[in-house]
Amino acid sequence: MSHPDKAQAATIDAAVARLAAGELVAFPTETVYGLGADAGNPDAVARIFAAKGRPADHPVIVHVAAAEDIAYFARAVPPAAWRLAQRLWPGPLTLVLPRSARVDDVVTGGQDTVGLRCPAHPLARALLQACREAGIRGLAAPSANRFGRLSPTTAAHVRAEFGPEVMVLDGGRCEVGIESTIVAFTDGQPRILRPGMCPAETIVAIAGVPLADGEALAPRVSGSLAQHYAPATPLELLGSAELLARVRALSAERRRVAVFAGAATLACLDVGAAGLQVRTAATEPAAYAHELYVVLHELDAADAEILLVERPPDEPGWEAIHDRLARAAAGTGSAS
Repeated sequence: MSHPDKAQAATIDAAVARLAAGELVAFPTETVYGLGADAGNPDAVARIFAAKGRPADHPVIVHVAAAEDIAYFARAVPPAAWRLAQRLWPGPLTLVLPRSARVDDVVTGGQDTVGLRCPAHPLARALLQACREAGIRGLAAPSANRFGRLSPTTAAHVRAEFGPEVMVLDGGRCEVGIESTIVAFTDGQPRILRPGMCPAETIVAIAGVPLADGEALAPRVSGSLAQHYAPATPLELLGSAELLARVRALSAERRRVAVFAGAATLACLDVGAAGLQVRTAATEPAAYAHELYVVLHELDAADAEILLVERPPDEPGWEAIHDRLARAAAGTGSAS
């Protein structure tokens, strides 16, 4: 891990001081920006829920400095979970494990499990290491946005959401761009509870055991609600032909429309038409994920009445993107 320069070190010291005082600090990870509090301070964690308007039974993920910190927060760690942590941390993977007695109900939503992640962003790693040295063993940190709304992938997104009252560590634009893969180990086998850019085949290959079937025993986890990750502008998720027909119908009504679609679909539109704003979608999953929330934030602020998104390819590697878009459409419009 690279060491922060003098100015960055001073900023990290100020952030640690705030966290030690029970305040909130937003910081970048490689997935999205998190709204952090000392995971060992229940009152501080409660402030996250108040700031976000988050339901009390919706657990938050604890971010740690290194894989060895698992044992502090989890009372049981299956060998397969250790293998995943050792190979894929730091990285966009969250492990859900039986919680230790050190973890308060406010962190877990009253459940007997805790979500743990070691992020890869260098600024997050520097912050977590400085926290560890100051006696803060982990940061509870859901995404730094109002509950159910678009996740932030830039410091500007966070500032627009919370204003000057929350300190924001600016680490630039998040590299991955969507939330981590969540894998639960409540019965010794891995079970994917939220898809991310860490694919299932990688998890199985490293864990050395098959994925568990079904979700009957699965705990509640971050980002698992049917309606989530939603812009304020009504969003519709459509196939190419449906989207083109919808744009024509709305344009005839002189409605203000924003479109996020592939180049081939956009080529069929009059992109210079009054009231129409467009963004071109990437054709590869990692690039699409990287830009997804940035584009949705831009279009959500574009004074459109409706946001139309072309459904991405139904192919391997796109599962997490389909998940986020379906939840966004459920939260604002319809997933036709």
